[in-house]
Amino acid sequence: MPGVGDWDHSDPFVIEVVATERDIDSYRHVNNAVYLTWLERCAWAHSAAVGLPEAECLRLERGMAVLRIELDYLAAARAGDRVEIANWIARCDGRLRATRRFQIRRAADRATLLRGTIDYVCLNLATGRPARMPQSFAERYRATWPAGEPG
Repeated sequence: MPGVGDWDHSDPFVIEVVATERDIDSYRHVNNAVYLTWLERCAWAHSAAVGLPEAECLRLERGMAVLRIELDYLAAARAGDRVEIANWIARCDGRLRATRRFQIRRAADRATLLRGTIDYVCLNLATGRPARMPQSFAERYRATWPAGEPG
């Protein structure tokens, strides 16, 4: 088990954001929907970093669409907090499905705010139906989550 303030696993892909007043809800912390937006931003940045930006997905008429989301909210972020969003590809069958694991932590104290898992399915963007991944997806969405650990 990782120590306090550590990433859950080595070699995460990480982006940083700063929580703004627009992100805050009536309870005076970052709204749950904002966390989802940050996860999506991290996943797209990671896809672009491995050579699959949105434009390439559109060209190939294939995309990874959310099938299932599981999130554990552990602590709150507040306006002005610098937040680190990490993700790993936990599984990719090279055909139809992939899973990303996420961890969000506050930079100042490295406290984990959220852990999550998102399962994706490859879609044909023209039809909206599930479709086999292009070879470039299978190659670039390789699992980086440690072998033998549940993704």
